[in-house]
Formats: sequence, structure tokens, C-alpha cells
Amino acid sequence: MQRPLVIFVAALAIPVVAPAQADSAKAPDPIFQLVARLDLDRYKATIKGLTAFGDRRQGTDRNRAAVDWIEAQLRSYGCSDVSRLKYDFQPSPPSPEGRGGQGVRTRDTTRASGGGRYRGIRARTGVNSDSLKQPEARIRALDAQASTAGAREEVYCTKIGATHPEEMYIVGGHMDGIGWGEAANDDGSGTALVMELARVLCSADVRTDRSIRFALWNNEETGLNGARAYVEQRRALQGTKQEPTWLGMIQHDMLLFDHGMPRADGTLAATQRPEADVNIEFQTSSKFALQAQQLAWVFQVANEKYATDYPASVGSHMTNTDSAPFQDLVPAISLRENERGTQIGAGWDPNWHQPTDVYTTYDDADFRLGLNAAQTTLAALAGLTGATLK
Repeated sequence: MQRPLVIFVAALAIPVVAPAQADSAKAPDPIFQLVARLDLDRYKATIKGLTAFGDRRQGTDRNRAAVDWIEAQLRSYGCSDVSRLKYDFQPSPPSPEGRGGQGVRTRDTTRASGGGRYRGIRARTGVNSDSLKQPEARIRALDAQASTAGAREEVYCTKIGATHPEEMYIVGGHMDGIGWGEAANDDGSGTALVMELARVLCSADVRTDRSIRFALWNNEETGLNGARAYVEQRRALQGTKQEPTWLGMIQHDMLLFDHGMPRADGTLAATQRPEADVNIEFQTSSKFALQAQQLAWVFQVANEKYATDYPASVGSHMTNTDSAPFQDLVPAISLRENERGTQIGAGWDPNWHQPTDVYTTYDDADFRLGLNAAQTTLAALAGLTGATLK
């Protein structure tokens, strides 16, 4: 499995000018042209469209309606190769600590989920399960139907590579949410990012050497079950006509809110901090840690060259997101608003799994952080897959 590392090392020099343009110093940069097709208003509109289905909790009619809407949107972008993965979900008995042990933590705990150490001031975190904490009657009504076990579906579409269709990168975000809000950030922001990348890269005038799969996972909030189902059903198909070989997996989860560490009284700043950043994480304990770290730096380099407002930083404690089922099979990274374990787990986002995770909570400075994450991923993917404009 050395091929992905070779590709990553080459990609560190992005952008790559198309061979036909190499003799012209004034030739346009195709990556810059692609990134310019991302738009703040379109990104916001896609998030807004997802919030029409409330929190999109798995196992509900609103979740199924959101899956249908996502598929329709992908098809409208020109993504002709759209499919659904079907699986069965039977919930396990609840853990006293919450999903994956990520519930409320006591202050004498120093080690964060995924590794790393809590530092500075911490605030309490948890999952809201009280409908009455949602002040808006419209949202309470949207989120009222309870989840039931059984059949599940999730959507993915594929941009087929022109010269190496048998190899692909997987780009994911999870479309389900919890907490009696609209799941605007967790994970409307990541889902909208993946959809916007599909809109740009599936355009008829865009050519890629390698394939890209855009996946909108379900059941993330119950324990990454949708991503796990994909791995279980399709990992053995790699190298066949049904499934290109995986080169890397890039997950997007919560991308709008980086207002800094909680104050001593537990409150946070009302506005996005000027030094907000996109956190790119890999998992140092994974079997592909070296290659995943290399992939993370490719994304950081892409951010420096192409992101318009916010920088990116690299961390080694990726956890509790849909890249985890892939991390021992392929280089895998995740992009977030903050480090998942040491920062989000320490209360840096007070809207996480709360009724306040609604579209109107966020302003353009918040949405722009998500857009910068989209710019980062689009630029890195374009370099990794050899994207050009026809």
C-alpha cells in the first residue's frame, strides 16, 4: 500500500499546471478556477435547505425525506452516478457515558477522546434530549417523531476518473443530527460542503484523472453505523468494477463555530475569533498514521494557497467521526471547526447537540469558516486527482 504515499508526496507541490499549459507562464491555474466556483451564498443555501428537515434524526420520516432531497440535489448538479447504500440498524443499549463515551465528563479527567490532553478552561458538554428546551414550536414539531429501528439508506455519488477510474478518494459528511435543533452545524455544514464539492467537480467541463466518491453518511450520531455499513459491504469489492480502490478518506464534521476557549464563567465569545482555523486531524494510533499525516499536510498546503480567510492546522487525534471505520484500511483524515477531543469535547462549541444548533445561530463569519474548509478540500482534491477544466 505504498502508492497513496507516493501520490501525496507529489501533491505537496500543488497546484499542478496542466501539461498542455506548461509552456505558458500566463496559463490559468485550474485549481484556482475550480475553487472560485465555491460561493458563500450557495453554501449557506444548501445548509438552509437541509435544516428544512429539522435535525434529520436517523430512523424518522424527516431523515428519509432529507436523503431523498440530497439525492435530488446531487442529480441536479449533474452527478449521474448516484447510488444508495442500504443496511439495517438495531440500536445497542445506551451507555451511561453517552455515545462512544463522549457524554458529560468530570473535571478530573485529563485525557481527551482520541488521545491528547485537555488544557485550559473546560465547559460541560452533552446531548439534549428535552424537547421543551427548544423554544421554537416549528422546530419542536419538525423533530417530534421518534426514531425506530430497521432499514436505513444513505446516498453517495461518484465522479469517474478519466485515466484511473479504478482508484478513488472518498469524501464524506454525515447528514443525520440530534439535540432538538436543526443540525445546521452538526452536520449540515459538513453535508453541505460535500454537496458543494460534488456540484463543482461533477460539472461537465471538469475532468479528473482519478475518481472521487461523495458520501453522505447516515447514523453517525448512533456510533458511525452508516460509514461502518459501507466499509463492511464494500471493502472486499475494491479493485472490481463495483468499487474502485480506496486511496484516502476525507471526512467533514461541524465546520462553522470557532469562537475560542470558554471563559471562566463558561460563556464564549459571541463572534468568530479572527484567528479561527480549520482543524485537520489524523489518528496517530491508526495503521495508516504515516500516510494519513502526509495527507493532512497536503490539505494544509492547499489551505495556505487557496483558502481566502482562515488558516488550517494539523492535529493527530482524529476521533468520533465517520473516518474512524476507514483509518486502519486507508489513509483517513477529518476536517472540523476545532479539535474533536481536546476542544469540542471541552465545551468549545456550546451548540453541539443542543437546541441552539439552528441556522439563525450563525452569521457570515461562521459560515465563511465552513466555506474555507470547502476551499481547502476542493483544492487538495483537485491536486490529488489531477483535476483540469476542459
